[in-house]
Formats: sequence, structure tokens, C-alpha cells
Amino acid sequence: MAFLIITISIGLLGRTLHSAGFWNSNFRLICFSEFSVLLFGPTVYLFTCYVLLKKKYSNKDLIHYVPALLYSTFIVVYFMVPADAVIRERVKTGELFRVIHICLGFGLMVNSIYLILSWNVLNTFSKEIKNEISYELHLQFIVNFLRVITCSLLFWVVIYFISLLGFQDIERSIRPFIWVFLAFIILFITYYGMISPNVMRVLPEIEFKKYTQSKLSLEDLESLRKKLDQIMINKKPYLNNKLFKAELAQMLGVNNPELARLLNENIGMNFFEYVNYYRIKEFILLAKSDQAKQLTFFGLAQEAGFNSKTTFNKSFKKLMGVSPSVYFSQKL
Repeated sequence: MAFLIITISIGLLGRTLHSAGFWNSNFRLICFSEFSVLLFGPTVYLFTCYVLLKKKYSNKDLIHYVPALLYSTFIVVYFMVPADAVIRERVKTGELFRVIHICLGFGLMVNSIYLILSWNVLNTFSKEIKNEISYELHLQFIVNFLRVITCSLLFWVVIYFISLLGFQDIERSIRPFIWVFLAFIILFITYYGMISPNVMRVLPEIEFKKYTQSKLSLEDLESLRKKLDQIMINKKPYLNNKLFKAELAQMLGVNNPELARLLNENIGMNFFEYVNYYRIKEFILLAKSDQAKQLTFFGLAQEAGFNSKTTFNKSFKKLMGVSPSVYFSQKL
């Protein structure tokens, strides 16, 4: 996160120095901000991987910054090193503006690819994690973070096409707002860091061990299903509102892939659906008891193991076909 903020700050610094009139507003100060252009996308992607996948830094990650190194080298050689007379000649022939368009297009392409990869990491993670935990994760920070980045990139796309269509004056007047978006990203991260210091800890510190593929026979699966049913009925592990698949697998005496196979092939549910199925059953029993007189529906749902009202309502409606209020009004 620190590197991401530094990256954005580099871009802002060049624009700020130029706008403030340092060194007679030398255009090369604007070029300084270009150093951050291709650092941005890879850093967002690696940041997303860290938050969701707990990906640790590796020297192999530096390969994502090779395009940024090549791009920055080109910026120095083509825009910053040549004398003013050479630059004026390139402006006169139109070469400079053609190269600028190519650079903008290249930066836009690279950042778009990394943004797509970031969204793909989020979507894949959201699908796969449901087979590991029994509750919904709070992913609002990373979702909002990628939305802000997406808005910034779309704004960049609009500016790019305005420039391609020849509306140079309009493009120059609205281009600074890109950097306003980038400043907003820094404020966004800082805000979340203040209101929720643990915002990047999506998963608790738990190790998901990897095992070899399951070799259980159909008879073994049927036997395990009966044993699992007894565990769910007698020990009620689903009352733990943050139950992990690894914990239930340990209670059953199998490993993660074997439990996953049992749930998917023999029972026909993933872990998330299976645990919440028992929570719904528990909720219905509680709703018919005297305890229901003192608690709301969500209060009863919490007693049954749910920790999210949204998850409870979605799970209940998916299983029973109607909302809790409709279901009990019909029963009454």
C-alpha cells in the first residue's frame, strides 16, 4: 500500500511542480509524472493479490515492472534529454503529438490489462472462498478500491479519445482531473485505514493445508456422510458463526479435498451452502420456541450461527423459496 501511494505521489509531484511554476514551468517536469504511469497498474494488481490471497513479495514480482522501466527509459531519452530546439522541431512536424498519443495508448492498455486481472482475482477469490468458510467476507474495501481505480481509468479513456478526435483544447483543460482522481485514491486508502485499521485482513490468520487428491470409494463417502450428519446434529458445529471447512474436516477425521468431494458429490452442496442449511433448520426450530418472543428474526438467526443479516436472508430464501417473514406468516 505504501508503494502504491508513493507511485501516485510521483505522478502528482511532477504536475504540481510544473503548475506551481518551478524552473519557469519547464515542460520536462510534466514528463517526470509519466514515470508513475506504468507503475500504477501492476501495483494495483499486486496490492489486490496481497489483500485477498495473502501473496507475499517475491523477486519474480519485479517482472510486472519491466514495462514501466522500459517506458520510463523511453520518456527520458525521447522527451527529457533532447535540447529545446529538437523538441520544437518535433512539435512543428507533429511527430511529438503522435508519440504522445502512442504513449498514452500504451499506458492505457497496460493499466487496463492489470485492472482486468485485479477484478479477475477478486471474482475468482469470491467464488472459491465459499467452499472454505461458512460466512460471507466483508470485501467492501477492495471492491470500492477497484471501483475507484476503474472510474479513474474510464476517465482516462474518455480523455484519450477526445484527444484522438482532435479536440486538443478540451483535452488539455480536463486532463488535470486525472490527477485529482489519483489524489482521491490516496484519500480513499487513508480514510479506510483510519476507520478500520485491519481493513486489509480479509481472512484471519489460518493455514489452509494442501493435500493429495481424495481416493475414497463410494462406500467410504456414504459412511462419512452418515458420520457427518451425526456430527452436525449432535455437536452443532454450525453454531460457530466463523466455521472453516478445515475445522469441520478435522472433526470428521478427513482432509479438505475429501470433505469437499463428500459435500459436492454425495450431498450436492458446497461447504457454505451445507453449513447454512443446518443454520436455517436451527433458526426454524428457534422461531417456534419461546425464545422467539424475546428476539427478532435476525437475533434468532445469530443464535443459529449466522453473522450477517444479508447472508441469512439470501440463504433462507434460496432454501425455503420465500423470505422468513413470508414463510412464518404462511405457517401461522
